Amino acid sequence: MDSKVFWGMMIPLIGTSAGSACVLFMKKNLSENVQKVLQGFASGVMIAASIWSLIIPALEQSEDMGKLSFIPAVVGFALGIVFLLFLDSTIPHMHLDNSIEGSHSNFSKSTMMVLAVTMHNIPVGMAVGLVYAGYFASTGSITAASALSLALGIAIQNFPEGAIISMPLHAAGESKWKSFIYGVLSGVVEPIFGFMTILALNIVVPVLPYLLSFAAGAMMYVVVEELIPEMSSGRHSNLGTISFAVGFLVMMVLDVTLG
Repeated sequence: MDSKVFWGMMIPLIGTSAGSACVLFMKKNLSENVQKVLQGFASGVMIAASIWSLIIPALEQSEDMGKLSFIPAVVGFALGIVFLLFLDSTIPHMHLDNSIEGSHSNFSKSTMMVLAVTMHNIPVGMAVGLVYAGYFASTGSITAASALSLALGIAIQNFPEGAIISMPLHAAGESKWKSFIYGVLSGVVEPIFGFMTILALNIVVPVLPYLLSFAAGAMMYVVVEELIPEMSSGRHSNLGTISFAVGFLVMMVLDVTLG
């Protein structure tokens, strides 16, 4: 496999690991204001990535359908939302204030939190694999640079996510190294499912517009369900809003300049 593709697939995990490593250097939990800034920034990055790196390429690849070219994007996006709704109904529901809904006595609190984030990271990892699959298929709407921009954007988003996972775990009583490892493990599924998606290239390419939009819907669900409510709650919600705008602009610039 091309080394550029390999490192492109690993970049999101590097972002998660770097964010999780914050717990090794900071003595206290993240302040509420810092969490709002990180959540807002991550929200902006994910929404911009969903639009420029996933939905727009899906629409471009469906142009031969004429006025019906919106169908793959609409169907895929809707299925992505439904898929995450299903996950939220079958696994512990994570909140970034370190609480988890539901009674799952067979799992520790730490295990439930990592499980919830890990399941949500599966479609994110698939998104990176899908854009590289589109690049290998020479569709024209996806270049190596645009695939790299999505990987970088997700890595940027993963950095605060890693910190938001590992630091509350440490505050709840886990050791620093165990909290760090939990944070890293939550992101391991991203390259795994990304590589699996590339290996299934022949299956993926015919339905690539649907799958790109599916990943966009899943990512958008995470933003609307988890990140935006948290960044908007309580006092100083304007911090989250400003950070959202900054994250959106950073990802937009990355995608347009690299794409």
